[in-house]
Amino acid sequence: MKRLLVPVFFTADENYAPYLSTALASLIDHVSKENDYDINVIYHNMKRSTMRKLEKIGKDVDNVKIILTEMQETLTGISDRKETRLKADCFTPTIYYRLFLPEMFPQYDKGIYLDSDIIVLGDVAELFKKDLGEKNILAACTDMSTQANELFCKYFEDAVGVQHDKYFNSGVLLMNFKKFRDEEFCEHFFYMLNKYDFDTVAPDQDYLNALCKDRVMYLGYEWNTMPSGGFTHIDNPMIVHYNLFFKPWHYDGTEYEEYYWPYANKSAFIREIMREKKSFTRKSKKSDEERLRQMSERVEEILKGEVTFKKIFDDGKEKRG
Repeated sequence: MKRLLVPVFFTADENYAPYLSTALASLIDHVSKENDYDINVIYHNMKRSTMRKLEKIGKDVDNVKIILTEMQETLTGISDRKETRLKADCFTPTIYYRLFLPEMFPQYDKGIYLDSDIIVLGDVAELFKKDLGEKNILAACTDMSTQANELFCKYFEDAVGVQHDKYFNSGVLLMNFKKFRDEEFCEHFFYMLNKYDFDTVAPDQDYLNALCKDRVMYLGYEWNTMPSGGFTHIDNPMIVHYNLFFKPWHYDGTEYEEYYWPYANKSAFIREIMREKKSFTRKSKKSDEERLRQMSERVEEILKGEVTFKKIFDDGKEKRG
């Protein structure tokens, strides 16, 4: 019987490598011996010594391969054809990279993308095996960390143009790479970015929600469990995502922190993680509060604007796909 190959993708820089290390360790801790796993880490601005530490995480597991690739190298294949048509001031690969994965990695027809601020508590092959069907281009979870915020919900509906309970978080994605390529999704994204350069709060996430509307398979919250300030609690998460400001390496008492520290404490980066936690002061917390306030102000500005995803699509000026 042919073994299943499960491609998984992360991205990180030097500053986020400590948190990526805990994500990698937790993912590898739950793999099945029946499958093979290609764990692709697309990195930028990372020290060689840091890369060596990350590579060692999976060295004793025969069916896991950690593949580190510099971000600029992976972008070369598409930038030769498309980057020249982009505004120089708005093309930021570090923001939009997950949209490019299908073209960066043509050897895969399907793949899982994961943010680095996660802990994996189940076998990701179970996510990979899910059938997306003929229509859907990706699978994701509704963004539970923002569902209790009325202003953000209004933004999802009146600016992005999706029901607030259908707006998904892009930190955990199952992507049909082949369909992305066949339908030239990347090309369409570049066209929309160049023509409109929409004001957004979560750039790649908002574009994905707007362009993929009605073509998303919604996963149970266990696949992207986020601290939600009491919105809902998941008893048996498969993936915990410490989204937005809910970081256990910053705040004591963060929801689901009990899943994080067993892996962090075994990490080769535990000193860096604890140093970050110790240096996160009251001033840092005030900074988080200020950032949230600024995000809210930004949402209000966008809602007053003349050009939003919803207006462009509702007026029939553009098609989503």
